[in-house]
Amino acid sequence: MKGLVKYAGRDGAVEVRELPAPELVAGHVLVEARAVGVCGSDLHMWRDTHSWPTREPVVLGHEMAGVIVDVAADVSGWRIGDRVVCETAASICGECALCRTGRYNLCPDREGYGATRDGAFAELLLAEPRVLHRIPDNVSFEQAALTEPFAVAYNALVERATVTPGDLVVVQGIGAIGALSLQVARLRGAGAVIVLGTPVDALRLEKAQALGAVRTVDVTVEDPAAVVRSYGDGLGADLVVDATGVSSALRSALDMVRPLGSIVKIGWGPQPLDFSLDPLVAKAVTLHGSFSHTWSTWERLLQLFSTGRLDPGAVLGGVYPLQEWRTGFEAMEAGSNIKSVISMTS
Repeated sequence: MKGLVKYAGRDGAVEVRELPAPELVAGHVLVEARAVGVCGSDLHMWRDTHSWPTREPVVLGHEMAGVIVDVAADVSGWRIGDRVVCETAASICGECALCRTGRYNLCPDREGYGATRDGAFAELLLAEPRVLHRIPDNVSFEQAALTEPFAVAYNALVERATVTPGDLVVVQGIGAIGALSLQVARLRGAGAVIVLGTPVDALRLEKAQALGAVRTVDVTVEDPAAVVRSYGDGLGADLVVDATGVSSALRSALDMVRPLGSIVKIGWGPQPLDFSLDPLVAKAVTLHGSFSHTWSTWERLLQLFSTGRLDPGAVLGGVYPLQEWRTGFEAMEAGSNIKSVISMTS
C-alpha cells in the first residue's frame, strides 16, 4: 500500500512510499482511509519543527474518516462497510488512574497516530474498536475528517475553559484550530469573538469575518490589547484562546485577558518563555492547558455536524490526492487554506 512517511529527523524528510499493509490482529479492525485532514502538527513534522515525541519512520496523519474493511473474530458491534472516524489515541495502558476515570487522552503510555504509531495517510489503518465512531449518513468523509480538530477546539472551550453566553473571546491564531475555536465559541453563545493573526493570515482573517468574528486584527499593524479593551467594559477578554503554537503568545494573552478571566492554551510551542508571569497572579487569571479529547467529545461533534449546528465544510480549503500531498501542505503553510484534506481514493 502507499503511505506518506516521515523518514528522518530533518526538514522536508517526508515522501510517499510503498509500504506493507498492516495485518489484522485480535481485538482490532482494519479501516480503509477515504479522507484525511492535514493538521498543523503534520506541517511541523514535515518541517521538523515539532516539540513532541515521535519516531521515524512513521506514517503521518491522524484526522481520518474511512470504512471498515476487516474485523477480527473477537470483535463485536462493528461490521465490514461501517463508515467511521478514528480517535488519535492509537494505544493506551487502560490501567492507570487517568484511563480508569475516562481521561485516557492523558495516559502516560498513550501512543498517537501519526507521531509514535503509523497514522492515517495510508490506505489502511489498524485500530481498536474503542477509538471508532460511526459517521452519520448525512456527513461526508471530507466533513467527517474534521471531527478530530473540532474535538480539540471543543475540549478547550467547553471541557477545559468555559465560554459563557455574552463572553468576549479572543482567538490568537487563525489556523484550523483557531477557526474551529471561533465556531465553537459562537455555538456556546459568545457575545463577541476577536481573531488575531499576522500578514500570512490575510486570507484566513477574511474567512474569520465570514465565520462570525466581530473583529480581526493583524498584530503587526494594530495593538491587539488596545483593540480588545475597546470592547465591553474595557477590562479585557473573558477568555483568550492560544491557538498559535508560539510560546510568546502567552505574554499577549496576559495583556488582553480581564481580571479573573481565563486563558486556554492549545498550541504547542517549544520556545522558552522570557517574560514574567506576575500578571497571571496580579489578575488572578486561570490558565488552562488543553490536550486532545475523549470519546464523548467525538460523539457530540458528529451529532452537531449531522444537525448542521457546526459546519466543518466552512473551513475546508481544498481536497488533494495523496500524490499531491505537498500542494495541500503548502497551501496551509502559505495561509491560503485553513484546512486541506487528502483524498485517499483519488
